[in-house]
Amino acid sequence: MKLLIVGLGSMGKRRARLAKGMDTGIQIAGVDSAEPRRAEAVSLGLADAAYPSIAEAAAAARPDAALVCTAPLSHGAIIGELLDLGLPVFTELNLVDDGYDANIAKAKAKGVPLFLSSTMLYRRETQYIKRRVAEFGRPVHYIYHIGQYLPDWHPWENYKNFFVGNARTGGVREIFGIDLPWLLDAFGDVTAMAVQKDTISDLGLPYPDCVTLLLRHASGAQGVLAADVVSPKAVRNFECFGDGLHLFWEGNPKALYEFRGGEKQVVDTYTAFEHDSRYSDNIVENAYVDELANFFAVLRGEEAPRWSFEKDRAAIAVMDAAQAAEPGRPVTL
Repeated sequence: MKLLIVGLGSMGKRRARLAKGMDTGIQIAGVDSAEPRRAEAVSLGLADAAYPSIAEAAAAARPDAALVCTAPLSHGAIIGELLDLGLPVFTELNLVDDGYDANIAKAKAKGVPLFLSSTMLYRRETQYIKRRVAEFGRPVHYIYHIGQYLPDWHPWENYKNFFVGNARTGGVREIFGIDLPWLLDAFGDVTAMAVQKDTISDLGLPYPDCVTLLLRHASGAQGVLAADVVSPKAVRNFECFGDGLHLFWEGNPKALYEFRGGEKQVVDTYTAFEHDSRYSDNIVENAYVDELANFFAVLRGEEAPRWSFEKDRAAIAVMDAAQAAEPGRPVTL
């Protein structure tokens, strides 16, 4: 298989490394406007060749499919260009729905897959939570806090110089964009919401650095979802409870628990997992591998994608409503 990877930053390099690890026969052509990134990808063996434009890469490499790993606000136009070339597209999360209608229609007209990343749906912990809640079949509530210190996200560059410095694709919104899909998948669409927002840091962001949502789901579940870019230690703490069910997850594969027999018992959803030491311990590589495997199976016509542009509209609607909401005032979706 020949892959075109557009964007050779941290995610583009990760996708290339994992794809080659899955199949040493995969050939990768990279695209990036920055010459140092192109040179680095080739020197590291992550790309067989790299080009400054999609047109040049497509003409030279004749790829079978493309991955979009650039900043979210650029996705709509890049996806459209790739679809015009008749290429199946895998894209990282978009955070905004720019170009959704046009690109959904274009993919259908071209008869090629349009695959949207939602890596948390591939975490075995989130799938276990979804399954247990479904098996329980009774009302549940959950409390979920995700916090990460924004300057630590890309320590090699100023946080104001990449997409999290923009209010449309800010750090809190990205946290919601990462986690809302699996919450909607596990608990159903959000039907009502109340929002609280605050700025408690000196980070100088054009958006609140702490946002808490009170969510009512179509299933009847209610959740408190709190996201911040202030927490000095990266944290992901989830707790779900009902009359007869109690689940705990601290964000990594070793820290999923279910309360049974009067005590918290470890739930082992991974017999082994890979972890990149450059990232917090709540980031595991297995989910990224499983996601790429799903994309490759979609290309072969063997599987359906777990997430889609159509489903993503519901997550983006929640993010847009939260961003526009007056603190404390109920919002109906």
